[in-house]
Amino acid sequence: MKIICIGRNYREHAEEMGNAIPDEPLFFLKPDSSIIKNNKPFFLPDFSDEIHYEAEIVVRICKLGKSIDEKFAYRYYDAVTLGIDITARDLQRRQSERGDPWEICKSFDGSAPLGKFLLVSELGNVHDLPFRLEKNGEVVQQSSTAHLIFGIDRLISYVSRFFTLKTGDLIFTGTPSGVGPLQKNDHLKGYIANQPVIDFYIR
Repeated sequence: MKIICIGRNYREHAEEMGNAIPDEPLFFLKPDSSIIKNNKPFFLPDFSDEIHYEAEIVVRICKLGKSIDEKFAYRYYDAVTLGIDITARDLQRRQSERGDPWEICKSFDGSAPLGKFLLVSELGNVHDLPFRLEKNGEVVQQSSTAHLIFGIDRLISYVSRFFTLKTGDLIFTGTPSGVGPLQKNDHLKGYIANQPVIDFYIR
């Protein structure tokens, strides 16, 4: 199983991080050991002093595909959820300054908590899907897939040029503005179209 994560896919988030708007999708990978399911807690690691949340719509691939035409991409995913791309921001700055890869700041164990999947067939228009993240009862991130720079179908078409997509692969589609730090005992709760899909604590 592959976990493909898209970077800088909301204009306001790219701007809040001081990054240029990309001309084509940017992506990196996480291993399956990064996944946390069933609302289990995330434990703060000892190698970073600046752990941040980044809430994202996650798309589940449902069939094998390679070099998928964008107009047929809708056939290749059947469900979505909210995931958290947990990032060691201090390590990310260091890696970026050096021009080094991001694996140690983005792909460590537990860095991809996943919510409950919702079937696309029951959600209506997946291309204008509202979602939000609450931290300790306060909304910290809120947006819609309508604001993606590169939409879901475009992402699937683009990524499949480089990697064969397989059933069960996941695509984190990018985070909107409002990312921020996590502390011990923080409570994260996420919604898609007002349906609660993820609810866990930081330990």
